[in-house]
Amino acid sequence: MADPARKEENMLAENKLLRIGTRGSQLARAQTGQMIAWLRRLGHDVEEVIISTRGDIRQDVPIARIGDDGVFVRELERSLLEGEIDAAVHSLKDLPTATTPGLDLTCIPEREVPFDVIISREGAGLRQLAPGAVIGTASIRRRVQVQAIRPDLEIMPIRGNVDSRLGRLEDGSLDAVILAAAGLSRLGHGDRATEVLQPPDFWPAVAQGALVIQIRSDDDRMREILKPLDHQPTHLAAVAERALLATLAGGCLAPIGSWGRFEADGSLHLGGRVLATTGKSVASVTAMASATVATALEAETLGHQVASELLRQGAGPMLERMRNGIPE
Repeated sequence: MADPARKEENMLAENKLLRIGTRGSQLARAQTGQMIAWLRRLGHDVEEVIISTRGDIRQDVPIARIGDDGVFVRELERSLLEGEIDAAVHSLKDLPTATTPGLDLTCIPEREVPFDVIISREGAGLRQLAPGAVIGTASIRRRVQVQAIRPDLEIMPIRGNVDSRLGRLEDGSLDAVILAAAGLSRLGHGDRATEVLQPPDFWPAVAQGALVIQIRSDDDRMREILKPLDHQPTHLAAVAERALLATLAGGCLAPIGSWGRFEADGSLHLGGRVLATTGKSVASVTAMASATVATALEAETLGHQVASELLRQGAGPMLERMRNGIPE
């Protein structure tokens, strides 16, 4: 006969309030709201918990100057480890490739468009902007790729939320901005994009467009709850891209782009690009490979393979040069 006390304990566990941690930015809350809506549709009682991070607080300096990788995640991870929240929602591109002991990246929902977009005041694409036009971006990866295509443009470092960046177009201080297509779409501004920037000319950040839900490693209950939200093709592509980044030891702020996608034949195609500036010129190396991938280990192997080819082409010294002279 079943133990009534144990049955009641299991029922209480099933009905327990799920506390989901998020950054306080408009975009982070929109992304987390999407996850919360899915969990509520599955019948769970969910609460949003807003946590400020260093990256949110220090809006006065470029991200690369704030400190090491993880400026948007460390405080969330601390709250998770201390039991203040049950899960944390992150933009996967913001997470360092070195996992935090005691925490797992258990669920990666289906990815949105992984590319960057340009939004310009006059409706001009990157190649059509007027000579000397001012373009805003806070990303080293984006800046260097813009330099490779349009060395004549003036690039202005900008931070702040999406609306404030778009406001710089409206007040005339910028001619164009570059933003992630996924973030723009999640905030309802997808129709503002002038041009989608994509390989082979413009590579997205590793895991761009993908969200991840992080939990404590010993929380089997949350692992089971989140299983229906995990999208295996996105998960495996993200694992491959992050393995590439880890092998290069580049960090999530380095000028490294990567994109993995499953082809019609079921194989995972992975590409990567590393860039560096040399005076006013830009050097880059690119590598690609495909493989049949069904497990995380196979995805990691593909990531290592593409990264090894990039290193063979000289990516190591290029990244070292950028690390020793991060542009202002």
